[in-house]
Amino acid sequence: MNRTDRMYAMVEELRAVAPRPRSAAWLADRFEVSKRTIERDIDALQQTGVPIWAEPGRTGGYCVDRARTLPPVNFSPDEAVAVAVALQSTAGTPFHSVGRTALRKLLAAMREEDAAVAQDLASRVHLLGDDDDVPPVPAALSGAVSSRRVLRLRYTDREGRSTVRDVEPVGYVGSTTAWYLLGWCRLRGGLRAFRLDRIDLVTTTSETAPRRIVRPEDVQVPEGDLRSLTLL
Repeated sequence: MNRTDRMYAMVEELRAVAPRPRSAAWLADRFEVSKRTIERDIDALQQTGVPIWAEPGRTGGYCVDRARTLPPVNFSPDEAVAVAVALQSTAGTPFHSVGRTALRKLLAAMREEDAAVAQDLASRVHLLGDDDDVPPVPAALSGAVSSRRVLRLRYTDREGRSTVRDVEPVGYVGSTTAWYLLGWCRLRGGLRAFRLDRIDLVTTTSETAPRRIVRPEDVQVPEGDLRSLTLL
């Protein structure tokens, strides 16, 4: 069994017995490798975001959060490359970093031969420009809406005026020219859209923001009318 198939099978084994643990020794015997190999595989899975943790003690071992992992999902090489192409448009958005993590998970879940075909196909797709010129979005802004932590922003408006304000993140607005953080601005006492490239400094506070519902018609941005993103 190759490493990719073994790592995939390990996750399925941990899913099958969750929430009970499996020891490194048990997994090593099951997959006919050393305990050190199992530890390296577990570390690699954790690095890709698989929710695996170790429980200490005589009856401890490795556990996986079954609610946050998926059963087998098959992707074709064309589908994997399509995802990679789509991710090129996320440079400078709150989703670029997590999108790359998702792509690594997708490749890890594929059969080794399909992943190799996808890598070959990707090498035949050529793009103009370099997304290295696009500054990355700070992690505090990337996870702002899902974490619901109040942010302290230093923001420069279009006239060049700089202010510091506390903002409750409620959503994002994306267009072909700019991305915005939607938030309830405590300085202005209302909903505002902050261009990400005009946020000079951001600090995540320990305060959890109240849950606010925002409809597209409540938001006014210079780019035009809004529509909500759908997953299907």
